[in-house]
Amino acid sequence: MTFPRLLCAAVALAAFATPVALSGAALAQTKTVAITAIVQHPALDATRDGVVEALKEAGWTSGQNLKVEYQSAQGNPATAAQIARQFAGSKPDVIVPISTPSAQAVAAATRDIPVVFTAVTDPVSAQLVKAMDKPGANVTGLSDMAPVGEHVALIREVLPNAKRIGVLYNPGEPNSVILVKVLKDEAAKAGLSVVEASVPKSADAQPAMRSLIGKADAVYVPTDNTVVSALESVIGVAQQAKLPLFSADTDSVTRGAIATVGFDYFQVGKQTGAVVARVLKGEKPGDIAVGQAKGTDLFVNPKSAVAMGVTIPEAVVKRATKVVGQ
Repeated sequence: MTFPRLLCAAVALAAFATPVALSGAALAQTKTVAITAIVQHPALDATRDGVVEALKEAGWTSGQNLKVEYQSAQGNPATAAQIARQFAGSKPDVIVPISTPSAQAVAAATRDIPVVFTAVTDPVSAQLVKAMDKPGANVTGLSDMAPVGEHVALIREVLPNAKRIGVLYNPGEPNSVILVKVLKDEAAKAGLSVVEASVPKSADAQPAMRSLIGKADAVYVPTDNTVVSALESVIGVAQQAKLPLFSADTDSVTRGAIATVGFDYFQVGKQTGAVVARVLKGEKPGDIAVGQAKGTDLFVNPKSAVAMGVTIPEAVVKRATKVVGQ
């Protein structure tokens, strides 16, 4: 990044600040939505922007009848908990945590303020809700469980001779632990083995990627916030070592991964924002079933593939939703 992360967070927050003074009548009608994410990276930022856009489409406009607050934990769980407590204390009308760690922190901080999470892999396993169809309490939201089986099939199609898939993930992120388990199951069905590389913090991403050289035929990055926030350093190693890198989210393909089948996270945010709008109109979160992110796109990056020693089959390129670089 060009600017320090703290300054980036301040700029992002300023972008959502109320631009004009509101009259007393407007203040009485104004709703406050507090948004927080575990870290800043393109997919989570797009999710946040989608939430705000959906609220605007539903009649809630920042600076008129809506105040939007935003804070990023910059990858620090302790900061996530601090932000959650701060938001709980300020009592907004709805809190929107983006990612599993932020959602868990917010859910632990309040039992009465409505919470609408998003970009959470498995809300039940994360103990955010009792059940997907009847979440109960003050929490609901949107799951972005990745189509891991399709990812494995895509890797096999691009690399038919691959035998071992390396996976980079933070074992401290519950969502990533779940995804790695699913990956192992899907890989076994396809006759592939999985080699794990731990990334407890973003600075560990590059050395973890290097540890997979010679041990894996391809590397997979799930929707792991720690790894995705340091993706460029991982891609650099992948290109140097000619080790093909695949991702679980489409934004990572735009940044240099070879390919994926994934969600448009701006649209994920819009789906979430529609739920937030329902809560602002009076519905109880516990009565709203947890949704599943809709629509998957195939993104391919032929230039990155060549840099990693791979040629994407023409059949894959032809059916791609987006070919990066064209």
